[in-house]
Amino acid sequence: MPVISISQALAANAEADPDRPCVTCGDHVLTRREFDRRSNQLARVYSDLGVEHGRYVTVALPNSVEFYLACAAVWKLGAIPQPVSYRLPDRERQAIVELADSALVVGAEPAAHPTRRTVPIGFTPLADTSDAPLPDAVSPSWKAPTSGGSTGRPKLIVSGDPGTVLTEMPSLGQRRDGVVCIPGPLYHNAPFSFGAQAIFHGNHVVLLEHFDAEATLAAIETYGVDWILMVPTMMSRISRLPDDVRHRYELSTLQVLWHMAAPCPAWLKEEWCHWLGGEKIFELYAGTEAQAVTVIRGDEWLAHRGSVGRCIGGEMRVFDPDTLEELPPGTEGEIFMRNTKTTYQYLGAEARRTPDGWESLGDMGWIDTEGYVYLTDRRKDMILSGGANIYPAEIENALSEHPSVVSSAVIGIPDEDLGSRLHAVVQVSTEVSDDDMRTFLADRLVRYKIPRTFEFTREPVRDDAGKVRRSALRDERS
Repeated sequence: MPVISISQALAANAEADPDRPCVTCGDHVLTRREFDRRSNQLARVYSDLGVEHGRYVTVALPNSVEFYLACAAVWKLGAIPQPVSYRLPDRERQAIVELADSALVVGAEPAAHPTRRTVPIGFTPLADTSDAPLPDAVSPSWKAPTSGGSTGRPKLIVSGDPGTVLTEMPSLGQRRDGVVCIPGPLYHNAPFSFGAQAIFHGNHVVLLEHFDAEATLAAIETYGVDWILMVPTMMSRISRLPDDVRHRYELSTLQVLWHMAAPCPAWLKEEWCHWLGGEKIFELYAGTEAQAVTVIRGDEWLAHRGSVGRCIGGEMRVFDPDTLEELPPGTEGEIFMRNTKTTYQYLGAEARRTPDGWESLGDMGWIDTEGYVYLTDRRKDMILSGGANIYPAEIENALSEHPSVVSSAVIGIPDEDLGSRLHAVVQVSTEVSDDDMRTFLADRLVRYKIPRTFEFTREPVRDDAGKVRRSALRDERS
């Protein structure tokens, strides 16, 4: 299968159809020709600032055309883009920059990283900077995102794949020369990766500056989107729109919707399968590490409710978390993964690994006799309360069914009697009382799984990628 560099792929797309849109974000649109030439200019500036082959470049930019321009410039120098949240405090970003030994920090002021070269948000090369092609280069790794977790220590997950592109059809149902919508934050691995792959294969990538439920539907209609990436939080917010708003938009061009990165409540998955058609809804389960991957289509899911699918790459098995012995089908334990090739490398951490090469991301679940994988929750998120092991995801799924709940996070707060007391932080759209919520949950959960206390807020509990920092929530309330 033909393989070319990312730089060659971008140049080939520009030559084939120079005026076709490449990336759109808000009112800012770049054609393929503009994207290729401007990233050439930016690469020359980055080179003058010390970016060399194999070095990391920390990219701390919000969703924007500028984000992918910066990454393209990095790839064209054979360097490695290292995306982080643009909202990170300087101190937290600095720890990541030091770990990566970044040659450049994009999106930061000099005072934040006095020992590093920086360029601010909105940086533009001088008009007379050459936009001619650069010598071809291939990054030894095409990305190095940070871990989605929060341990208090930075961790980079360096991809095992170089900066190259397979010239055949892209994966996961993307087309060549199609239209892809990425409404989630690009500093997370999945939006970053699938948006980039879409650009490499000539798709028009439509970015949202920030996720908005109605704006996402409007983007699908306006641009004729055929492929979109979501997380369950986004799907839930769209489902909560008034019917007249949700059905106002023409979605017939949409052929593929992927969701991942967080558990999807069964009621929500079923609702979307019936709305768009189960054959258009796909779920993927994997870590950024990509040792193994499962996939399931919506209509298949309806026959295997709750499953995240069967392995399409790598292997998965379930082990006892204490003895690390393999468990029989249908028995809950810790999910371990293995691959015959090296899919990643950690900087700043060590994998939880068995002597024979099985690795864990900390997820609990089971595998049935047909090979379908079912998840319960993260091992580290399990709460021991009154002697019972309780997984927050089950409670959060039940909370999500309440019509006023936008998002939630359930944590354990130290308790002298129970060990940990279940506490729910719940983002709501209308006023809800503790008693109302307990009554609602009583029909869905056994009594000991109903939170002892509730904290209602109008502020988001999870980010646009559906992620939540439970450790921070616990620390603030303990």
